[in-house]
Amino acid sequence: MNKSELIDQIASKADISKQTASLALDSFIDGLKENLNKGAEVRIGGLGTWCVADRKATEGRNPRTGEKISIPAHKVVKFKASKELRECVN
Repeated sequence: MNKSELIDQIASKADISKQTASLALDSFIDGLKENLNKGAEVRIGGLGTWCVADRKATEGRNPRTGEKISIPAHKVVKFKASKELRECVN
C-alpha cells in the first residue's frame, strides 16, 4: 500500500473527501516528524511507539573492496508495534 492508496482508504472509511484525508495524513506525518526531531516519544494506542535512539560510531567494511570504513555516530528512528498490532498480524 502506498500513500495515495492509504488516503483513499481513510477517505472511504471516514466518509470524508480525499483532500481532507490527505490533509489529515500529512498533518499526522508532520506532527510525528516534529516530535521526533525534538527527541520526544510518540505513542499511539493500538498502533505503537516511535522514538529516537542514538547509534554509536562503528567500523564497517566496504563490500566491494573490503576496505575498512568508519561509520559515524548518528540518530535512528525506532518503531515498536503495540501488542494489539502484533496480535492482528499473527
